[in-house]
Amino acid sequence: MLFHLSILLSDTISLFNVFRYISFRSIYALLTAFALGLALMPPFIRYVRRRHLTQALREDGPKQHLVSKAGTPTMGGGVIIASAVVSTLLWANLQSRFVWGGIGTLLVLGGLGLVDDLWKVKARSSKGVPGKVKLLIQGLWGAGVGVWLAQTPEVGTLLQLPFFKHVQPLLGASFFLFAALVVMASSNAVNLTDGLDGLVSVPLVFAFLTYFGLVYCAGNKLLAAYLNVAHVPGSGEVCILIGALMGAIVAFLWYNTYPAQVFMGDVGSLSLGGALGYVALIAKQEVLLILVGGLFVVEALSVIFQVASFKLRGKRIFRMAPLHHHFELLGWPEPRVIVRFWIISGIFALLAISTLKLR
Repeated sequence: MLFHLSILLSDTISLFNVFRYISFRSIYALLTAFALGLALMPPFIRYVRRRHLTQALREDGPKQHLVSKAGTPTMGGGVIIASAVVSTLLWANLQSRFVWGGIGTLLVLGGLGLVDDLWKVKARSSKGVPGKVKLLIQGLWGAGVGVWLAQTPEVGTLLQLPFFKHVQPLLGASFFLFAALVVMASSNAVNLTDGLDGLVSVPLVFAFLTYFGLVYCAGNKLLAAYLNVAHVPGSGEVCILIGALMGAIVAFLWYNTYPAQVFMGDVGSLSLGGALGYVALIAKQEVLLILVGGLFVVEALSVIFQVASFKLRGKRIFRMAPLHHHFELLGWPEPRVIVRFWIISGIFALLAISTLKLR
């Protein structure tokens, strides 16, 4: 809204021309979402406490969690979504289809996560919406996004691969299946990583920051040509949404840092993971998401390998999955696990950025 107002005023007041710059609006979208998150979270936490909407812990999880984390309010991800969406509506060009697609992804997958969280709270169990139902909804939304993007001339079905300069296959009609896989995998991988205080927030910021640069380059014809990446006209406006998401996540981390005053819940992890997959699709850097979100991939694979090993061999690979619980049971203090995983996620992000010149 502020962007459209500034366009009207820029003809008479030149100062408002600064609103035309994506970088300027992205910074203020981040700061606005951060301020909103800081302001909204305390009353939200008080409300959730009064309603006894507290986290249902895994019965088979680390025993110390049953003591240290019992009674902690959940669904703080709802504040993240609200802060990011309001900030985006204030600073983005609301005529951008790509921005609305990102907002839609947040709201749909956030709604799924909200139902899941409420189900868990009501049942006082860590089991919420059945996994197959969640995968179906995530897949349908991802497929819908894929069909839409495939029919959008600016995006198309071209697939860019890291390290390969001239290998750019066209997925054609199968692109909707690929998009569904990207959204599902990203959403669930982030959800699996969200198991310790503050663990998922910093890796998400690193991943979104990386895609901020990738989306900005994709939306700029000269930068896209220089870096030999796909040019997606109009995609740069998604940087406003990404900036807002980073600001909202950092505000959440203010209250989620160890020891946490509030948890994100599935309303946050499913929506933010899905949004990360969405921006990867917009940037035409979907495969690179494996490296950008390397920590999320490792956490998800630890669960897959653990389950497969137990079913096939009757033995576990790790003391507990996801991987962060394995290190807890090895005796690492929770803050040590968190910070070391943050460092690893930063290294993955840097490696992903380096691939732009390794073609």
